[in-house]
Amino acid sequence: MKTFRSDISKTEFPITDRVSAKTIRHSILNLIQKDHPHFSHESNLSRSELKHYREQNISGYLNKEIEELSDMEKTVLTSLTNNTTISDKIDGDDHQILTFGQKIADKVASFGGSWTFIISFGVFIFIWISLNIFWLVNKGFDPYPFILLNLILSCLAALQAPVIMMSQNRQEEKDRDRAKKDYMINLKSELEIRTLHEKIDHFIMDQQQELLDMQKTQIDVLNDILKHVEKSTLESN
Repeated sequence: MKTFRSDISKTEFPITDRVSAKTIRHSILNLIQKDHPHFSHESNLSRSELKHYREQNISGYLNKEIEELSDMEKTVLTSLTNNTTISDKIDGDDHQILTFGQKIADKVASFGGSWTFIISFGVFIFIWISLNIFWLVNKGFDPYPFILLNLILSCLAALQAPVIMMSQNRQEEKDRDRAKKDYMINLKSELEIRTLHEKIDHFIMDQQQELLDMQKTQIDVLNDILKHVEKSTLESN
């Protein structure tokens, strides 16, 4: 099997893993030359070594954009490096156990914000007022202006409002977590697109180099044929 020697690690690699410095993006080439000043456009390295510097380039891009990598960016970078999906890690955080108070708050918020509650409470108030005015002729347990009913409504509003706010606060936390997860997925997609562009650029430049080499070989063959024809013509004369 044919091999080549990397100009970075001086290690032998299969010839199929060889990458020419001419096909490397300038930003990555600058990173390589910082660690290995002798690395020039005529040098070669392996695909695994190129992958290492690509990861450094992505990490440097993130550091430049956000100054310091947070846990989210580190998770994205790790997922990108290990070539794993990030949605599996994100979905695992959604199944959290709710406390008894959180369950009650969700049920109160769900029922308190429904037409069932509005209609049933409206019917209750109508019966209360009708019972005191018409049935008990305004001499019952809560005559007009319905002080007891106002007290009940005030207590209900005072208790219901903070319970609903607790549910809304927890929903806001879930929305923030969901926004962070969307950010992580979008960030990974952006970085993968950048990597894909680099791979396509490398592929195109590699193909161009192969075509140039092929053309040079064809030109050499044609020159040999011309020389042979000229030689044959001179001999025949």
